[in-house]
Formats: sequence, structure tokens, C-alpha cells
Amino acid sequence: MELKKIKEGVYWAGAEDWDRRLFDSLIPLPDGTSYNAYIVKGRDKTALIDTVDPTKAKTLLTFLDSLDKLDYIIAQHAEQDHSGTIPSVLRKFPAAKVVSTPKGKEFLIDLLEISPDAITIVADNDTLDLGGKTLEFLHTPWVHWPETMSTYLREDAVLFTCDLFGSHLASSNIYVEDFAKVREAAKRYYAEVMMPFRATIKKHMERFEKYKVDMIAPSHGPVHREPMCILDSHREWVSDKLSNTVVIPYATMHGSTEALVERLTDSLVEKGVFVERFNTAVTDAGKLAMSLVDAPTVVFGTPTILIGAHPFVMQAAFMVNALRPKVKHTSVIGSFGWGGKAVDQIVTAMAGTKAELIDPVMVKGRPKAGDFENIERLAGEIVKRHKVLGLL
Repeated sequence: MELKKIKEGVYWAGAEDWDRRLFDSLIPLPDGTSYNAYIVKGRDKTALIDTVDPTKAKTLLTFLDSLDKLDYIIAQHAEQDHSGTIPSVLRKFPAAKVVSTPKGKEFLIDLLEISPDAITIVADNDTLDLGGKTLEFLHTPWVHWPETMSTYLREDAVLFTCDLFGSHLASSNIYVEDFAKVREAAKRYYAEVMMPFRATIKKHMERFEKYKVDMIAPSHGPVHREPMCILDSHREWVSDKLSNTVVIPYATMHGSTEALVERLTDSLVEKGVFVERFNTAVTDAGKLAMSLVDAPTVVFGTPTILIGAHPFVMQAAFMVNALRPKVKHTSVIGSFGWGGKAVDQIVTAMAGTKAELIDPVMVKGRPKAGDFENIERLAGEIVKRHKVLGLL
């Protein structure tokens, strides 16, 4: 296979994974993904930036057949989908040096059993001269692991960002062709992976503003030749901006909780609030995560199983808590037969968000007229809070 040139002396050497549908046994991949590796050839030295998932090692090694030598392997992130093929590359080029952050070295040794002698540590802003091609290493801890870094190619103004600005998207075009499609995939990726670190990402992005960037080359998804599009999108996502939206993850067993969700949805919409609803028994977790990026209010709908909340709703509450979105308010609606602790369980699961709890509405058996009146009051309370936030 021929290397795919993106700049003079700079090549894409990654692998498309068209058929993968689940990442980390957790994240849905409706459009597959790619593992992007890049080769930078200077007059004197050649560097490989990131590798690929071990399942696609053969593809990368075939690209590397075109090289007479490889001097450096830049490990921007130790997670296996980016660094997992480093041992195979080192067997092909045993003299190559692996370049990483100090914490990255520790992880590469632990995860891949790479010899410490094969790894060279670089400090923040250290440079590597390949001969007419200068790589500057920018430490970006907690994007999304503590050891991550980006690499800036000075002469060509290319910023290699590994997971940051990435998207799970397999494509026959290595460049962004339809930004609306890529933005959707990038928002999903941000929501599922990066959202808990939005404050850190915001600081790193402010630092990037000091650099001239003509191209952003992430390690998942297509390369951005118009970098401001993806940069502006991320600026919006990491900002404090909120939308006039209520997210309702729910489950229903015999229709009672669904009836409450229907009434709450109708009431909110009539009052000018946008609603995103997700039946947790069948929903795509990535879609739910995307809805949380700028939503100020989340209302969980749950029937009571034995004495607790529905497991799928608890899973949604756990996810909201883990992703640390901008949510300001939360509540619970649902039904029970003889009692239970569904509300307590959900509130406990959401404790990390520090969201304010609006009085829940839990009804015994089928909802009756008075229960729907309480749902109307809940909708009114949500509207009041959205007005205070300046959303209505």
C-alpha cells in the first residue's frame, strides 16, 4: 500500500475499522472508527506519530515496508488503540526510540511491557529536529489520560492531537469532506470520552491559540484542513453555555412511568422548553451522552423494581455522574407499588454532579389526576429555573 501524503514529507499511515461497533466494551460505534498513524520524514530522521490498534497491526506494518529506517515512534497516548502496535513496530525497527511523556513511559512499560531503555522522555515544549522538520511536544495531561501529549510540526503548522478533536468515523477519505457529519461524530466522541475533562481541555485550547495551525491531525477520524471548524465546535462544547433543554432518560414496565414522561414532555414543550427523551431499554448511549453536553436539567423516569430504581435508569444516572456535564438541576418521576428507594438511589448516583434536586413526583400505581397536576407543577418549576439561567 502506498503512503497517503498530507504535506510534503508528512504521510497518513493508519487503518480504517469499518466494522467495529463497540469501543471499550462500552461505547457504540455506529460509523466504525479509524486509528490514525502519521509518518514525518525529515532530511536526516524519520518519525512515526502514534500506531494503530493491534487488530490492525498488519495494515500499519505494510505501510512501514516503504521505509528504509525509522528513528522515532512518538507515543502521544499509551492506550492500546494508539500504542498497542508499538511492540510490533519495534520488532521491525529495533533501533527506533519511543518518545513519550514521563507518565507515558510508566504506562507503556505497564501496559505493553516495552523495555525502559527503548523509551526517551520529553518535557513540555521539548523539540526534536528531524532535519527540516521540527516536532514540538506539548504536554496535554488529562485529555483524557494523565500522560497525553500533542505534537506540533512547526514547518508545516500541523497539530497532531491524538484523541483530542477526534471522531469515531471510518471513511475512504482521510480528510473532512462533510463537516456536518464529522461534527456529529466529534460531538459524540467528545460527550462519551472528553466531557469530564472540559475545564482542562479549555485550558489546553487556549494554549494552542499561540500556534499557527493549518491542519489538525487527530488519531481517530478524518484530518481537518479547515481547523477552525472543529476548534470552534469544541470551544462551544467546553464553554459554560447552556441550552434550553431537558433530558429525560426513562424506563417503563407497564406504562405508568411512560404516562408521566408523556405529560412532562407535553407540558415542557408547551412552555417553550426543548425536550430530549431516551427510553433506556433501547437507546444508544452515545446519543444520550451527546444530549448532555449543554443541557441544564435532567429528569429520570423510573418504575420501582423491588425497592429500587430500574437498572437501566440507574445506568443512565451513573453515566451522567461519570461524564460530569454542565447539568444544574435534576429530578425523578416514576411509579411504585408498595414503596421503595428509587429516588434515593438516583440522587446518590448523581451526587458527583452537585445538581440541585427539584421535588420528585413518585406515584402509587397508575397515575391519577392529582399526579398529573404534580407533573405540571414540576414542569413549572423547571421553567422557573431555566428563566433564572436566562434560557427563556
